[in-house]
Amino acid sequence: MTRLIRFLFILLSIQTAFAQTQTPDQFLGFPLGSRFAYHHLIVDYFKSVQSQNADRMKLVQYGTTNEGRPLMLAFVSSPENIAKLETIRTNHLKSIGLLPGKADAAVPPIVWLSYNVHGNESVSANTSMKVLYELLNKGNALTQDFLKNMVVLVDPCINPDGYERYTQWYNRVQNVTPDVTPFALEHDEPWPGGRFNHYLFDLNRDWAWQTQKETQERIALYNQWMPHFHADFHEMGAARSYYFPPAAKPYNKDVTPWQRQFNELVGEYCRKYFDKNNWAYFTRNDYDLFYPSYGDTWPTANGAIGVTYEQGGGGRAGLALERVNEHDTLTLNNRIAHHYATSLATLEAVMSQKEKVVTEFIRFHQDAANAPTGNFKTYVIKAGGSENTRAFSKWLDRQGFNYGIAGKSSSAKGTELTTLTDQTLKIDDNDLLISAYQPKSNLLRILFDPKPALEDSVTYDVTSWGLAYIFGLKAYGLKEKLTPAANQSVTAENTIPSPPPYAYLANWSNAGDAAFLAELLKGGVLVKTSNTPFEMDKNSYPAGTLIITRKGNERIPFDNLVTSLANKHAVKLTPVKTGFVSTGPDFGNDNVVALKAPKVVALAGDGVSATAFGAVWHYFEQQIKYPVTIVNAAKLAALPWNEIDVLILPDGRYGDIIQEKQLEALQGWIKNGGKLIAMEHATDAFVNKTGFGLTKKFSEKRKDEDTFKKYGEQQREDASDSSPGSMFQITMDRTHPLAFGCGDAYFTIVRDAYERDYLKEGWNVGYLKEDNYKAGFVGTKMAGRLKNTLIIGTQEMGRGQVIYLMDDPVFRAMLEKGKVLFGNAVFR
Repeated sequence: MTRLIRFLFILLSIQTAFAQTQTPDQFLGFPLGSRFAYHHLIVDYFKSVQSQNADRMKLVQYGTTNEGRPLMLAFVSSPENIAKLETIRTNHLKSIGLLPGKADAAVPPIVWLSYNVHGNESVSANTSMKVLYELLNKGNALTQDFLKNMVVLVDPCINPDGYERYTQWYNRVQNVTPDVTPFALEHDEPWPGGRFNHYLFDLNRDWAWQTQKETQERIALYNQWMPHFHADFHEMGAARSYYFPPAAKPYNKDVTPWQRQFNELVGEYCRKYFDKNNWAYFTRNDYDLFYPSYGDTWPTANGAIGVTYEQGGGGRAGLALERVNEHDTLTLNNRIAHHYATSLATLEAVMSQKEKVVTEFIRFHQDAANAPTGNFKTYVIKAGGSENTRAFSKWLDRQGFNYGIAGKSSSAKGTELTTLTDQTLKIDDNDLLISAYQPKSNLLRILFDPKPALEDSVTYDVTSWGLAYIFGLKAYGLKEKLTPAANQSVTAENTIPSPPPYAYLANWSNAGDAAFLAELLKGGVLVKTSNTPFEMDKNSYPAGTLIITRKGNERIPFDNLVTSLANKHAVKLTPVKTGFVSTGPDFGNDNVVALKAPKVVALAGDGVSATAFGAVWHYFEQQIKYPVTIVNAAKLAALPWNEIDVLILPDGRYGDIIQEKQLEALQGWIKNGGKLIAMEHATDAFVNKTGFGLTKKFSEKRKDEDTFKKYGEQQREDASDSSPGSMFQITMDRTHPLAFGCGDAYFTIVRDAYERDYLKEGWNVGYLKEDNYKAGFVGTKMAGRLKNTLIIGTQEMGRGQVIYLMDDPVFRAMLEKGKVLFGNAVFR
């Protein structure tokens, strides 16, 4: 009997232990902060905690990364709130007009905590486990009060691929006892680092543009919940302390007084924790609320209180790092403690104003829908052929905007949004109309803004982003309210005509057209293009139009293949009965040239900008789905040149990579028919080099007043010689194949001045003249360097060609016409 009682007692003890929420230490098998937990362990911990707290936590997988890792979000609240979670969500969206009907009950504040958007800022994901545990710790009176009064969403790791890249590396090279020596291997993260996602994109700059899989999947869920508060947890340089709000200037002018006020309040709650523990921190510096594509600014434009937290550390910090200036050793435990404190401070701040947080959010969206601010009440997008607006329409859908077609023809007065001139325009029935009278009107206005007001010049990212520039749109802002007709999805419905045509013609104006061309070439289809405009059957066709003739394609199921691929890529085909044109070159003319399927190689590795390479990689693999071979830049000399058609050098420092022997090999390959595409600083390797026509403009010596600048004004002096990302219209030679499909006006985001002189032998395809600036901040010293300078040039060399791009057309995958230009560089 005694043994039975003892056995039952042990069994009861085991059941009780399993019923309690495990601490991170207990689950991981090592103290939290003593090493970096692998991503799968963090996911498993969240799953384990849910199994022990099913009444107070719901865990959902909202997507997967490019490498197949799960994207998870935990909903944590009281049992009463978890039981009616869907009702809370729908009532919330009804209250702000994003679902029809009226809310039948008030909703609690919804707070979304986002950790680890930058993979090697790895304290965040580890902190998320402690945050989750304490939220569900029944012995913590403060957190239990949070759960009664709000719904907390915890995303443990926004960027699992980058996080795992860093963690795998660090755990592989660290010493048993962490080496605090700053120059130790474990503080020297290799290229490309863990900051970025699989395609080496910065996910913290992708909120507005949603080019990446992780962003698209996260924001699809975000739009279903529209949190009242979004907190974004980061790390910065290891020598720094900790940043929390108030944010630095500049603020976007559309940040509301309430959002500014609450930004200050969050800082007050953070200071309580940091002052109590004598922790160092700073506020009102560096981290502004201007560019609307961050994890704090995009939610802010959506009505939330959006904040950033930055802990000193990052990939260099490892588990422990000696900091001479601070007279301390920064540890992972320190960093976890700081992020945990600001996580609690966030929730306390929301608790302190829980009713007003909700009512102000409702007011924000009701005012936007009923009385939108700003000059424009309707935006008109000229369709110019429905296929030209399909990428923009998809983007509108992802943002959650309401829009539709005009449905009927009319005329109106409006402001053209790239020239800012008032014009009378004809609205055609298939033009897009976007009314400002909708709940997301503030975000719409901010993103359409062609010239955002900048209250302070010290900012560190893009300062101009108008949608008309980004998407290459003919867009107008109207002061009158127009109601769009029901939206209609655009689908191509190409059929095989009878009799079968002589050829099919296809437009060339967007990335979808490049994807269509890429798949045709991969499929062995002969595709030609006209290098000059032509007319036939009373229709005009611009230079660059794709011509897919039956002749030369006899070995393939021509009509079925071409039409099916066109329908897949939403490309409208024009079948023609003859190769004879009324004006321009007939289809057998020398000016109608065949496009080949090139073997493309891109360089990566040390010396190459990770994000610039990532943009090229993403362009081929995800946007046009055309094969690209990636080669380590250090192996350039060993390349089998006879197997390569196109070699791409993304932005980078190539001084140690391209030396005299490599230059000779490159020249020999180009002369034999190779095409070299050198981008941004990669062009430095060819300036003033024999055989290459690229030269640098003469720069005047600095004036004396520049020499005797004030030390205390260093930050502003640096800003005067910068362009963090301003909008320029490049003057283009539209007769050159590089410019085909780029439209009458080509806009780009300028981030540096390369001061290249015009080519004396070659083609100056794109350049900046005196008046090409459109919007955004450009420092006074930088402004002079961005005038009368080459941006895009080509040089013929033997049977080959060099293309110089002092601007990245695929920068962050943002610029629709840039994707067209890059397609020209590769295929034409």
